[in-house]
Amino acid sequence: MKILIVGAGRLGEQAAHLLAATGHDVTVIDRDQRRLDRLGSAYRLVRGDACEPPVLEAAGALRTHLLLAATGEDEDNLVISLLAKRQFGVRRILARVNDEDNAWLFTARWGVDVALPAAAPLVSLIEEAAGVTDTVGLVRLAAAGVELIETRIGDSSAAAGKQLAELLVPAGTVVATVVHNGQPMVPGADYRFHPGDTVLVVTSTATDSDIHKVFQ
Repeated sequence: MKILIVGAGRLGEQAAHLLAATGHDVTVIDRDQRRLDRLGSAYRLVRGDACEPPVLEAAGALRTHLLLAATGEDEDNLVISLLAKRQFGVRRILARVNDEDNAWLFTARWGVDVALPAAAPLVSLIEEAAGVTDTVGLVRLAAAGVELIETRIGDSSAAAGKQLAELLVPAGTVVATVVHNGQPMVPGADYRFHPGDTVLVVTSTATDSDIHKVFQ
């Protein structure tokens, strides 16, 4: 998963280390080159002011799954969150609240999905990051050369309301199970996907990204 962290201070630095350690692709933006240099070469580092759209775009905001606005200024975190959500369509945004008196502003109206108090434990950030993806590889069966991939259908998913026969599923890929209203079933060609469905796909050729493109 691609994660964009704005702010290479204490929270941003620790978050970058922990998220990268869990296998995520992390990019960090900061205006201070010295802070970026402290992070080393394990991340993509972008120097600039993330309140400016060109900086966010250069950092890959259009391809970002989750953004953490972790600067020391609440005003900046709100502007960054709003830009990321409205202009770049980032699906999940976490924003640090430095001053408790400003907490009421950190809502969906400003593009914030999760407000993180300054003292919030980093484990909560990791849990949020782990739950952001709607498509994830579950099991790689090396001997058989196949992979089990799970994807969840949302209200805005491309597959919502469509029949299985209408979807261009990659060659070597089978939709094995759909969990609808808590009940697993083997879908026929005429099965119509609903928001809330969990789909289990078995494939020998497709990647997580391929399955995401079909269903999301």
